[in-house]
Amino acid sequence: MAIIELNNVYKIFGPQPDQVLELVRDGMGKEEVLDRTGHTVGLNNVSIAMEEGKTSVVMGLSGSGKSTLIRHVNRLIDPTAGDILVDGTNVMGLDEAQLMAFRRHKMSMVFQRFGLFPHKTVVQNVAFGLEVQGVSLPERTAKAIENIEIVGLKGFEEQYPTQLSGGMQQRVGLARALTTNPDILLMDEAFSALDPLIRSGMQGQLIDLQKTLHKTILFITHDLDEALRLGDQIAILNHGELVQNGTAEEIILNPADDYVADFVKDINKGKVIRAQTIMEQASGYVGDVAVESLPKVDVDQVVNDLLPIMLESHSPLAVTDTSGDIVGVVTNKGVTATLRQ
Repeated sequence: MAIIELNNVYKIFGPQPDQVLELVRDGMGKEEVLDRTGHTVGLNNVSIAMEEGKTSVVMGLSGSGKSTLIRHVNRLIDPTAGDILVDGTNVMGLDEAQLMAFRRHKMSMVFQRFGLFPHKTVVQNVAFGLEVQGVSLPERTAKAIENIEIVGLKGFEEQYPTQLSGGMQQRVGLARALTTNPDILLMDEAFSALDPLIRSGMQGQLIDLQKTLHKTILFITHDLDEALRLGDQIAILNHGELVQNGTAEEIILNPADDYVADFVKDINKGKVIRAQTIMEQASGYVGDVAVESLPKVDVDQVVNDLLPIMLESHSPLAVTDTSGDIVGVVTNKGVTATLRQ
């Protein structure tokens, strides 16, 4: 079920956006709009639905509109035209008091530059959202400590942000977002300021947390590797337009245009393509070998995990579903064909 929906959303920055809107609707591109009117097209007729409990990644190069998009969800930016629905509520219909409550209770945001209070300790920073909500000191402290432990910072509760590394500060920001127990996490380039190893660690931690928490996450990035690692769904923007929206496998195997193809051309397909995608129908035998006797792999294992098993066994692999039933067979021919695409 979709919990976040953007329907035909336009955003035009400038003094007369409503007048320029008609030019954009008539097909004028972003560069021509800027040259002729001095206005900037942030989003151009974007429609997208994001599923509850999933991680939806929006990516693109600088100026593609991805950060503009995420700021529409909590109405830090209002659209020039279009509808924004969150859990069935049209956020454009919220008055100031309703919008404040919506931001405090429905979602939390994790920023690229941490956004921590330098004069507050880790536990005080993490508890801040609950403090704003009026939660008592003992209760908010207990919840803050619980989430500090979840993100791996137990023992640092009384430290100040300046005493922490960049990766640790970002964990504090994540813990703060989790402490209010929001349905939705908005993460705008949350890991892009981190060193590569720390960034990879934070990605792994987010994946592990999501397996337990099942939050609805909207994650913004310019990094395709990060998008492929984190996203259940990936939307790619270019010049404010949505050019492709799908799973990692769909985007890798079937790029919508040359822009997307350039993004994915150097990606190791073996890290993305799953057994379920390349398996063939399972019959009783593969050649002279009974399917039941073949090495078993899970439908969600990626090709890079399958290759060592195939090399060791010198045989095809039986693919099993979550119940352990055999649903297909992966052959060397199927793997080779996929990697050559």
